[in-house]
Amino acid sequence: MKKAILIPTAIMAMTACASNFDPSSVADATPQQLAHVEPLSWWVGMKTPLQLLVNGPDISSFEVSIEGDSRVDITGVHKAESPDYLFIDVDVCRTAEPGTYYLVFSREGESFKYPYEIAARRDASAERAGFTTADFIYLIMPDRFVDGDESLDAVPRNMESVDKEAFFGRHGGDIAGIRSQLPYLEDLGVTAIWNTPLLEDNEPRESYHGYACTDYYHIDRRFGTNEDYRALVEDAHAHGIKMIMDIVTNHCGDRHWWMEELPFADWVHQWPEYTHSNCCFSAQNDPYCADIDKANMEGGWFDRSMVDMNLDNPYLLRYFQQWAVWWIEYADLDGLRVDTYPYNEKYPMSQWCKSVREEYPNINIVGEVWTCNVPQLAYWQGGNPNRDGFDSNLPAIMDFPLHSAICQGIPRDTVYWDEGMVKIYDAVANDLYYHDMSNMMIFPGNHDTGRIADIINRSVPRQKIVMTLISTLRGIPQILYADELMAVSKDLSQGHGGLRIDFPLDWKDDPVAVEVHDYCRTLFNWRKGATAVHNGQTIHFLRRDNTYAYFRYNDEQVVFVYINNSRRNEIVPWSDYAEFTCESAARRGASSPALVSGTDVITGETVDFSSPVKVGPRSALVVEFPAAK
Repeated sequence: MKKAILIPTAIMAMTACASNFDPSSVADATPQQLAHVEPLSWWVGMKTPLQLLVNGPDISSFEVSIEGDSRVDITGVHKAESPDYLFIDVDVCRTAEPGTYYLVFSREGESFKYPYEIAARRDASAERAGFTTADFIYLIMPDRFVDGDESLDAVPRNMESVDKEAFFGRHGGDIAGIRSQLPYLEDLGVTAIWNTPLLEDNEPRESYHGYACTDYYHIDRRFGTNEDYRALVEDAHAHGIKMIMDIVTNHCGDRHWWMEELPFADWVHQWPEYTHSNCCFSAQNDPYCADIDKANMEGGWFDRSMVDMNLDNPYLLRYFQQWAVWWIEYADLDGLRVDTYPYNEKYPMSQWCKSVREEYPNINIVGEVWTCNVPQLAYWQGGNPNRDGFDSNLPAIMDFPLHSAICQGIPRDTVYWDEGMVKIYDAVANDLYYHDMSNMMIFPGNHDTGRIADIINRSVPRQKIVMTLISTLRGIPQILYADELMAVSKDLSQGHGGLRIDFPLDWKDDPVAVEVHDYCRTLFNWRKGATAVHNGQTIHFLRRDNTYAYFRYNDEQVVFVYINNSRRNEIVPWSDYAEFTCESAARRGASSPALVSGTDVITGETVDFSSPVKVGPRSALVVEFPAAK
């Protein structure tokens, strides 16, 4: 990588602020003079250093000053390899006045200004809390959710238009549609929303998923505006719902504006011909890995339309650090989900995570590490005692091994020694490899996997079993939109295009959807107050009859879960659990000798284990016991 050229000190001396600057004395910049200034704005009191990316024809030939309060100053100006870029370091003193400042660009015979807003932060912004095990996350693919503003379906010709019947096309869902369903989601018991990317994806085809970003600082016009997104977050908060933004640091879309002229040749990974990533995560932690394989893993492209970014470029890394912070601060976000996490250069991404968390110490970030290899997955969670000393600083990871166990174990009727519910038992037994079980996202499916209702052959009882597991096992639960309605793919042969269905607004006309919804609604809302599920310990019990039992417990509460995934009626073998039930009183400081009677959280009925308790085939029982006294 070529080093950036630092503007000489003589020029730097000309960047001092002038307190008597008259904005009317200099013309405003035109789009032809200045195409992009990013981040779009900033705030007083941030820890994250501000470095402006400025793009315009031959902009590097201009001298730069910033005019306004002298407590906002330029401390460095860096040229790129392209003459059309500058990277400008701006120091914003904590005592600076919020307001409009002016970047002034001057060269012989020409000058123009650009207004730049530096605002006051929200109260306690840095102390914002993230999503936790107390939350229930609802994953939405905005284009396939609800079309709330049909006027947005008509777009300029350079953007893919809406075709509601196209499996891989735009269907018209938008921010207004999400806002319209917030009362429904609050009533369901949802406490956090993860939207797949809402940023502009101006690819000519298959742009509906949003993962080929073409503008990192603007919401896609077919979804709405930046202001619409901020209003969505505010409205969600009013309904008790947090907002998680899906971001992609590994790749951008090949129609991104900077692909016309890159700042540096190594801004992206370039190859003599198209080279796909080998997608081999083990290259990132393999002590025997060849350099060529590691380079391909990190630098190979994810898709022909998804250009692989090079985070070893320090200016790009700074750009992405600021970008994440900007959206959190601007939109008042509660967390981030990072796509294709291990495909990034791992050490720069560790710095990225650390930087975001230094600005917001309590915010949560979950990374997509799509592997069922347990030690390999554990490697990517921050704080894990990796033998090579690597620390990702990534707080949360997605539990793909548990997802695989659910998808393999729940549909099984014939049970051999390692099948059925034993799959789930084994997945939970592997928890000793993970650094922090409170930061594992658990899920029955997402926008990239098969819909769980398809996988379990559209069995209503088994759908309830799955939802029970996701609601009561350790970790942070997440479901895909319409899973609570037992939605199935429109056409399994169409892969992703078929499973990413439009949200069924007429679901109340479907008795099956109503039944599953009502079960989920009761379960999810009960979970809000189930502290033993949020932060309790676990003890589970193994049987080879396609059943599974476990207790979640803390000093406040005990929850018992019994899953009968067999085709038979089963009697809960309560005596088998004596090591817990008879000692639980002492553990909890209770005066009663043992657990006997509790409440079925779905029906509200009393369950008394002093007599045999029968659980029907393919069903779940969740019992809450009263707090210890």
